[in-house]
Amino acid sequence: MSRRDQIRMTDAEVETFLQEHKTMAIATIGPSGRPHLVAMWYAWVDGDLAFWTFAKSQKVLNLRRDPRITCLVEDGAEYNELRGVELIATARMTEDEEQVLRFGIAEFERYQGAKISEATLPIVKNMANKRVVVKLDIERVVSWDHRKLGGQY
Repeated sequence: MSRRDQIRMTDAEVETFLQEHKTMAIATIGPSGRPHLVAMWYAWVDGDLAFWTFAKSQKVLNLRRDPRITCLVEDGAEYNELRGVELIATARMTEDEEQVLRFGIAEFERYQGAKISEATLPIVKNMANKRVVVKLDIERVVSWDHRKLGGQY
């Protein structure tokens, strides 16, 4: 068995890892061809992993030009603790108000740890203004968990 096979996460481990973590590095291709890298919160909406951002943001401009996107969630301070999931995907954007609001509610509930209420819904509706949702059509998942090596390199 290769070292790569030894550290690869199972599908269930990937799902758990993504649920446990809160910030994802998002890489798009900027106008000069260089990577444009930002950290974003993420959530699931309609079964798709997604994030939202302002419609006029640089990442949206980049994705309108070229929908290829790579995302990374990682963890660990020491080499033997390193874990991560890289998602190679194509971005699918929507500005549909209902879908944007649905994502906003999902993100609010994920990060606030509370259900949306009559008091908090207007806050989310206001945040949804001028935003788009970027859903990931994931083509490839690369994962690693160096803890699986048990300190043996």
